[in-house]
Amino acid sequence: MVTKKKHPVSQILVERLAAYQKNGLLRQLKLAPYLTDFCSNDYLGFARSPALKLLIHQAHAEQADTRNGAAGSRLLAGQTLLAQELEEELAQFYLTEAALVFNSGYDANLGLLACLPREGDTLLTDELIHASMIDGARLSYATRQRFRHNDLADVEANLKTARESSKEGQVFVAVESVYSMDGDTAPLRELVDLCEQYNAALLVDEAHATGIYGPNGEGLVVAMGLQNRVLARVHTFGKALGVHGAAVVGPAVLRDYLINFARTFIYTTALPAHSLLAIQCAHQYRMSDAGTQVQLQEQLAYFRQSVIHFLPNATWTDSQSPIQCLILPGNDFARQVAHQAQQVGLDVRAILSPTVPAGQERLRLCIHAFNTTEEIDKLVAILRTTLAGEPIGQD
Repeated sequence: MVTKKKHPVSQILVERLAAYQKNGLLRQLKLAPYLTDFCSNDYLGFARSPALKLLIHQAHAEQADTRNGAAGSRLLAGQTLLAQELEEELAQFYLTEAALVFNSGYDANLGLLACLPREGDTLLTDELIHASMIDGARLSYATRQRFRHNDLADVEANLKTARESSKEGQVFVAVESVYSMDGDTAPLRELVDLCEQYNAALLVDEAHATGIYGPNGEGLVVAMGLQNRVLARVHTFGKALGVHGAAVVGPAVLRDYLINFARTFIYTTALPAHSLLAIQCAHQYRMSDAGTQVQLQEQLAYFRQSVIHFLPNATWTDSQSPIQCLILPGNDFARQVAHQAQQVGLDVRAILSPTVPAGQERLRLCIHAFNTTEEIDKLVAILRTTLAGEPIGQD
């Protein structure tokens, strides 16, 4: 019999986890296969689309590259004609000069922010940017300053300070177009104007706008006609487009720069052919499927009208996107409300501090094109029951 000897560090890890659990912060992986989805980022239902799955399967069957994996980084064995053609198509789709595919949105943000702002430069970031952008900023040697969320006066004050303190260095401003935890949008037009006024470059993470905004889902920047005034956009494909991977899009020189300096691109094995084909098919499918976007907006409008009527005193973030956040201060309270929804078959998840600030704990509710009005009614009813103590179904 083999005796398992515990590593001396194991006890330290046990203690750290116990402290997390004591404070109600312990994260766990949970299966919820039979619950109605109100938590995923599959806004258009592409991740579960049989039609898109068939399109990907057919494309893969016809693909000449039969390897299971890329067999190396793009700078070694991983560069293929398919990757080159996909990036050309992505550049055309997102109305820009060039695109560079990364293995995930996290990799794209990490690589972009770590290598673009350099020592002597200044990086200004919204206080609510995604963890991937925060980690990229931490790896950069640039001076970093945070500004208050969507506060244009604070942005301008930081731009003035950056210009006065570093006349030689470049200034970069990093934001999300649609914020992942609040669902609200950045004031992109005003940000572009300020960046041009102070000779700064704007970087926009379009993760939660890709597929949702724009004529064909090109994102909020294109929807607002600002694509020629933004230096870099990060588009991720694992949310509304239902597959995996990401791309940084912008001028051709930016692509060349990232190939040479973005460590998350240089030092990782490339995506396999199947993933590249899935990205290609998802974009083709999105261009032929405008009706799903219309359906999403209809269901979102129905949800918002319902909560205004049945939950008039609830506190929501200022969101017009499919991400609708109900503020429920306190980890225990947020977790309790989520549990009640799960008990009646709804996949609702609580977002707890420290992921969000203490006092801003919430239910992050995602509305999808495939959610029915009956499912939305059930969601609103259980929220009303839990928050107001009224029976489900009572008007």
